Amino acid sequence: MNDIEGSYNTAAADYHAILKDYHQQDPFVQGALDYFAAVVQDGPVGDLGCGTGRITTYLAGRGLDMFGVDLTPGMVEVARREYPELRFEVGSLFNLDLKDGELAGALVWYSLVHTPREDLPTVFAELFRVLRPGGHLVHGFKVGGGSRHLSQGYGHDLDLEVYSFAVTDVAELLADAGFAEIATLTRTALPAEKDAGQAAIIMRKPD
Repeated sequence: MNDIEGSYNTAAADYHAILKDYHQQDPFVQGALDYFAAVVQDGPVGDLGCGTGRITTYLAGRGLDMFGVDLTPGMVEVARREYPELRFEVGSLFNLDLKDGELAGALVWYSLVHTPREDLPTVFAELFRVLRPGGHLVHGFKVGGGSRHLSQGYGHDLDLEVYSFAVTDVAELLADAGFAEIATLTRTALPAEKDAGQAAIIMRKPD
């Protein structure tokens, strides 16, 4: 099973309490996000799979015109409560309620960690659709191969499949969707990360 919505509806508040400042403690995360913020041009930027909005507000603080979309109503509820100055909506990365070419930038920060490889091309095509020509995408994900089941986390029973991918494989799938690679940042796993390294790929939709 892979009950994404049910698991995160249950864990949303504790997930936020545990992770709300984590991105400010990891130079890898800050480096990737700051690079993305520096290359995105003026215009709306979607944090797609925003969770409880912690990265949304970080990038808003870097001057980007941010809003968030997440599959899980419980996560969106926490995001709206914690960051009322920003806009958060419930939605799916497979079918975004956005116009063609609407976004100057798209953040997909570990948003696809529960998505199997065979579904990634569909999501990448949707991301390509909603970005304007010249728009930028940053995709953060776990490095490796295969998946593991997560039944406990954030103080709750969960039912989640966690996928990791080879960096070259993800880059090829994004290129197949039409993106051009700008930069890739990787690091090895920390002790708490279950032996999965981390990667962030920054892509650009050609003019």
